[in-house]
Amino acid sequence: MADLKSKFVNVYSVLKSELLQDPTFEWTDDSRQWVERMLDYNVPGGKLNRGLSVLDSYKLLKEGKELTEEEIFQASALGWCIEWLQAYFLVLDDIMDGSHTRRSQPCWFRLPKVGMIAINDGIILRNQIPRILRKYFRDKPYYVDLVDLFNEVEFQTASGQMIDVITTLQGEKDLSRYSLSLHRRIVQYKTAYYSFYLSVACALLMAGENLENHVDVKNILVDMGIYFQVQDDYLDCFADPEVLGKIGTDIEDFKCSWLVVKALELCNAEQKKILDENYGKPDPENVAKVKALYKELDLEGVFAEYESKSYEKLITSIEAHPSKAVQAVLKAFLGKIYKRHK
Repeated sequence: MADLKSKFVNVYSVLKSELLQDPTFEWTDDSRQWVERMLDYNVPGGKLNRGLSVLDSYKLLKEGKELTEEEIFQASALGWCIEWLQAYFLVLDDIMDGSHTRRSQPCWFRLPKVGMIAINDGIILRNQIPRILRKYFRDKPYYVDLVDLFNEVEFQTASGQMIDVITTLQGEKDLSRYSLSLHRRIVQYKTAYYSFYLSVACALLMAGENLENHVDVKNILVDMGIYFQVQDDYLDCFADPEVLGKIGTDIEDFKCSWLVVKALELCNAEQKKILDENYGKPDPENVAKVKALYKELDLEGVFAEYESKSYEKLITSIEAHPSKAVQAVLKAFLGKIYKRHK
């Protein structure tokens, strides 16, 4: 797998140099340098889990058959398309959220000379995806399905982001709007489709499968994405920022987090008052009061129970799938995230 990872990483440079020579646009030295710097800053810097998962999943679907160099390249190119999509979302997300850091460095728009040009950079990132798809997959029988898949998932993610941002509108802080069903809906659309389903769907299309025959796989991956986000919400509050690589701000940002939804379910009138008075305030004293309430309600224990029940439910769903290869793909995904600490 380590060898596959290095092959995957190498494909980035190939795609980048192709994009920087794209004949549809008349490049100047300035524009080429700008886009190259922007790509290097935003695309390859993460954990690359989403991108690598296309390659890993495709390999498992081939059930031990040796992959050709062409197959490795194509699965990697699709994986990088997902990383490009992720970069596009993050560049624009950081502007919307007024964030300062991303992946332990300043957000792209915070750099001197970048600022709001980052909005157009986000649009460029998004438009490079169909350029990659067209160059390498145009002659494939599944090309239209691939383009459709990326368009659909992007729309679902943008719609999930919309529910998230309109729910946390400044000046309208009302905890009574928060519920487990709202949390699930935000997470399903904003995170699960592009972070979990998309990688496996790409691998299935490459393997000649019809996605309409795999609705059950989509449902399992969406459930896995929801479990992943609940972990994220938990880690945002309870993990060591050194280990996590970022400082959690869900409480300050008035996020519709799984923890606050659970707290609202479990608290009495007096505890509800503490939440109302302190949730969504930037002062460390307010944040400390919310965290103390989470401890009092034993949300760590509630999460541990949720985690083991979710795992059991996912394993049962996976093992009910008729294909051993698909089971292997889904179990590999679950193995990466179960009981993670960051």
